[in-house]
Order: sequence, then C-alpha cells, then structure tokens
Amino acid sequence: MAASDRVALGPLVGSIDQGTSSSRFLVFNAKTAELLSHHQVEIQQKFPKEGWVEQDPKEILKSVYECVERTCEKLQQLNIDITNIKAIGVSNQRETTVVWDKITGEPLYNAIVWLDLRTQSTVERLLKRIPGNNKSFFKFRTGLPLSTYFSAVKLRWLLDNVEEIRQAVDNGRAMFGTIDSWLIWCLTGGKNGGVHCTDVTNASRTMLFNIHSLDWDPELCQFFDIPMEILPKVRSSSEIYGLMKICPSLKSGALTGVPISGCLGDQSAALVGQMCFQDGQAKNTYGTGCFLLCNTGQKSVFSEHGLLTTIAYKLGRDKPVCYALEGSVAIAGAVVRWLRDNLGIVKTSQEIEKLAAEVGTSYGCYFVPAFSGLYAPYWEPSARGIICGLTQFTNKNHIAFAALEAVCFQTREILDAMNKDCGIPLSQLQVDGGMTNNKVLMQLQSDILCIPVVKPSMPETTALGAAMAAGAAEGVGIWSLNPGDLTAVTCERFEPQINPEESEYRYARWKKAVMKSMGWETSEAPSNGNDK
Repeated sequence: MAASDRVALGPLVGSIDQGTSSSRFLVFNAKTAELLSHHQVEIQQKFPKEGWVEQDPKEILKSVYECVERTCEKLQQLNIDITNIKAIGVSNQRETTVVWDKITGEPLYNAIVWLDLRTQSTVERLLKRIPGNNKSFFKFRTGLPLSTYFSAVKLRWLLDNVEEIRQAVDNGRAMFGTIDSWLIWCLTGGKNGGVHCTDVTNASRTMLFNIHSLDWDPELCQFFDIPMEILPKVRSSSEIYGLMKICPSLKSGALTGVPISGCLGDQSAALVGQMCFQDGQAKNTYGTGCFLLCNTGQKSVFSEHGLLTTIAYKLGRDKPVCYALEGSVAIAGAVVRWLRDNLGIVKTSQEIEKLAAEVGTSYGCYFVPAFSGLYAPYWEPSARGIICGLTQFTNKNHIAFAALEAVCFQTREILDAMNKDCGIPLSQLQVDGGMTNNKVLMQLQSDILCIPVVKPSMPETTALGAAMAAGAAEGVGIWSLNPGDLTAVTCERFEPQINPEESEYRYARWKKAVMKSMGWETSEAPSNGNDK
C-alpha cells in the first residue's frame, strides 16, 4: 500500500495498562485523546494455598507483548501508520512484587500479588518490634499502615523463604521491582542493558519510600532488612526512561527506539486520565479492587479515618510532586470473577448485571467479600468473606445483586472517610474502570451515595493517564497538559432514584454485616491439609 493511502492523524501515544486481571495495550491520538485501537489479554492468577495470590512474571510480559503486537496489527488494518507512535506510557497494578536475576533475566519466584495474605505472620512479627505495636508507626514517613498489602513485607517474605532469592542477593544478581519496573527493564533490553527504574507513585506503595524526601529511606530499609542495592532508581512519572527494544521480525518491531516516557501506578494514572489536577478533585476506579483517590495538591494530608496518603503524580523531573488521599477496597470486580470462576453462577462477568436486574433487590441478603481481609477504612486482616441474611427465598439473583451492592457499600464507606478528612463533601463522584460498564452497578452506586455518579464515555482513563504522562514528557512534547488544551469529556450521569432514608437503612444493615465478618481468622490456624 502506498504511504499516501494511510490515514494521517499526527502523533500517537501507546499505553501499556498491566492490571491484576488483564493486560492491555491502547493507542491514543495525542491531539484529541481519542482511543484508536486496543487489545486485551486476561492473565491467570494462581492460588497455590489459601490466601496466597501469585502471577507468573513471564506470562505478564508475554501478555504485554501479545497486546502490543495485536494492536499494531489492528492499526495496520485501519491504515494507521504505527511509526506515528512517538511515545509509550506504562500503568500497572501496584505493590505486586517481583524479584529477578539480572544476569539471566529470569524471575526468581512468581510475582506476589497485592491481594496476597501470606505475609500476615511477617506483619505480626514486625509489629512486635514497633513501640506499642502501632501499625501506623511509619504513617507520617510513608503514608501507609503496616499491612500485607504493601511491597516491603512481600519482599521480606521472599528473602526469608526463597533460597534462590537469598543467594541472588548475596551474589549481587538480584533486582527487585513492582510490575512497572519489571516491564520497563524487559522492554528496554532486559539483561542486555535494560533500565532498572520505577516512578514516585509506585515507589510510594512499597513502604520503603519517604514520600517527603522522594527517596528510598535507609531507616525503613534497615527496619525491613532490605538491601538497598536491589531497589530500582526512582524517577518522576513523566520523563524518558529508556527506548523500546522489540524483535524486528514482529509487526510491533517498528516500535523499537520509541521512548518509554510515562509511568504511573494504575490508580494515579486514572486520576490523571480523569483530569483531576485540582486540589479536591476525586475519582473512583472499579477494577479488581476499588480505589477512591482525592487530589490534595502539593501538601500531604494524613487521614484520621483509615485512608492512605499516597503520591498522586510528579509530571516531570522539575515539576512539583502532588499528593492524594486514597481509600482502597481489596475486592470489587474480583467478587464477580469469584461468582463466575468459583461458584459458577455466571458464565461471563457481563451476566451478573442481567441476574441482578431481574430481581432489583438483594431481598435482605448482604455479601461482605473480605476475601483478603478488609482494607480501608478498617485495615482488619482477620476478616473473611460472609454472605448473611439468607432465607429459603434467596436465590442466585439475590446473591448477584448483593455482590454489586457490596461494591457500592464499600465505596460509601471510603467516601464517608474522605468527606470527614477533607471537610468538603464531594457533590458528585467521577468513576472509571471495567465495572462501570455495568449500568445496574452505577445506578446502585448513586442510590447508595445519594449523589450523582458521572462516568466518562471513554472509560479507559487509566491507560489515558499513562499516555498523557508519556506524551507530555520532556523530549517528547506531543501532549499538552495545559487545562485549556485538554479536551472536554462527554459523560453519562446517574442520579439517585431512591429516598435517602431507604439508602441509610440498607447502609446500616451493611455495617452490621461487616462487623460479623471480623475477627474470623488467626494466623496461628492449624493446617487444613492444603499445605502439600
């Protein structure tokens, strides 16, 4: 085909969005923010023991390569010239921990996923070394409570339990990284000159990072006994980290030499993609978990109500860092996947909406999906999932409805905490993420919050945020982040349709159910025969 037949679109930006349940590659027009093409691959989660959640780092990498290749093929079918892709951004599931060998390029163990609970005994052991067993002891330095959720305790577990990792550290061959670091290292050459880096947003989720000095904290590394030489270099969220290297025989081989110039943890990326650049703007992302972030500008705000203080973004080496308050819910979309894969009451995730819509009520049934304990605002690792209020009348439709309601109630809890910490109640909620395609869920959310829910027509805001950071980077400069240049987004609105009294009654019942889910598990539980 003659080059002149190709569609002229100006500069494009690619975005790798590596989530907990799938990997995606998306390509945007840098001038209009229009999504031109994408490809998605679901990735496997392994549950080798109760409470353990792992993924294969090589499968994650392979899925990313596949998404890039398929998207390039789709663009060629659309007559779009892939040599117009001028930058690539990365957004990723945060906290998930990988250790690999820099000589062979091979992972030394499966990635331990953020949801994983194996480190509960590690957390309890570490707590004993803290005055008053105070899990918030490092909060003012890291923004985080001591919890199984963050990378430092996962890395401590790996060093304590995996001989190959201990040896690799002793031999100076080990590298640690969250998923962004693993991908960027591999995509920029791996063992042949790959760049070992992370950005401030991902670093702020490790519990080894000082969110004020913006550097690894030697005292924290000493407390967790982590050798600092295995840590990646911390960079801003928008700068050229390195250049893509892809096998020339692939269609996507044309991306070799394209700078990787944006990197944000997925929740920070969604905040950028939703254009929440002003102090007080907030968004809620419905993915595997549910994450409400509120931009607090250049000051770090510390929560009195169980929220985390985290880095929102730093969009350039010389740009200021911005902070956010975050409410983290472990299980949102994961509850639908559980109903599909474990209980088999739906064949596809989309069916859940139909089941729930057929009844329009949970008929007094409440589902607390505390599969990984409870995150914000409780931080209660001993909680486990319960379905209560069952009668002979309850059927799978009611359980499906209760599962969707659970996502909404959990969001209400973190929104209440956010309103208390910020002092200014949100007048509407901006939402994004895969689950927002479920209209029953969005209406329920508005009913339970008693405020409008606003969904952008292009729900891929996480990928968009990483693309914006990449396109705006110094040396790329094809995406303007000036407020006047940002394209207005068309949105769908959901208004509350039930009276506040009914909403309050249901919310009070939910809180009663949450109380019943707590104090269920102890880390000293005898083995149930699954430890083979």
